[in-house]
Amino acid sequence: QLQFVESGGGLVQPGGSLRISCVASGSIVSGGTITGWYRQAPGKPRELVARIYNGGQTEYADSVKGRFTLSRDNAKNALHLQMSTLKPEDTAVYYCNTWPTVTTPWGEGTQVTVSS
Repeated sequence: QLQFVESGGGLVQPGGSLRISCVASGSIVSGGTITGWYRQAPGKPRELVARIYNGGQTEYADSVKGRFTLSRDNAKNALHLQMSTLKPEDTAVYYCNTWPTVTTPWGEGTQVTVSS
């Protein structure tokens, strides 16, 4: 069973940029695995913000399209999320997991706070 460890979060001003990462305990490309970044803001349900298919294609939620870029390092079993033009509404705990079915326990996530 895969496990993800997320890192790289922090406090950033509106309009700023941040790169967060997660590392999986095993291969994230085997068996056609689709993985992605989710986020959960206080009082809101967890939502998918970006996903990457086995072949490398990426898709984004409308709320982050054009601002976030998801990349994958197959050799390191890592996902990276480059976030730019950050907005206060991007404040959330960010997690990695599989999609469309969540097949691994949720990790601790990494907190991203966008505030002046």
